[in-house]
Amino acid sequence: MLIQSGTHRIGPDNATLSVLTGRAGAAAKAGHDLVIRVTSWEAALVVGEDPAETSMELTADATSLRVVEGTGGMQALGDDDVANIQQTIDDEVLRRQDITFRSTRVQTEPGSSTIHVEGDLTLLGKTRPIAVDLAIGDAGELSATAVVTQSAWGMKPYSALFGALKVEDDVRVVLEGHP
Repeated sequence: MLIQSGTHRIGPDNATLSVLTGRAGAAAKAGHDLVIRVTSWEAALVVGEDPAETSMELTADATSLRVVEGTGGMQALGDDDVANIQQTIDDEVLRRQDITFRSTRVQTEPGSSTIHVEGDLTLLGKTRPIAVDLAIGDAGELSATAVVTQSAWGMKPYSALFGALKVEDDVRVVLEGHP
């Protein structure tokens, strides 16, 4: 493993945690693919001398998601659109319930720059297993992408125009940083 043993704190000061959404439906070209940044979160990667002692935990404030980019669509996202999206996320999608992840199994290969992490993700009070590969760069930077299928956690992907425009069920969660 190319990361030192010990506890590595990760959060908005040294990393970004983003949610990337896509659009679907007959009116998909009217909507936007979004980059949503989580602005209040913290994670700890505990790397043990023995790989079996390695673990990862993450907590995120569900009300801290902020739209930072919207691409596509028939017109640019305005400030009102962004505010409405954030309100919808808070009130209807995540319902102001914090998000947690706790690893249950971590696998490393000697000399590998990837840590395979399996764990439990809790969204809307429902906990389900998920796996992610955490890549470690030559300078110690971390990156990971996980696909979260909203409906697996009882979330109904946002839709408009009587369902002709909707957010894809699968969203990508991306972590990038340098602890």
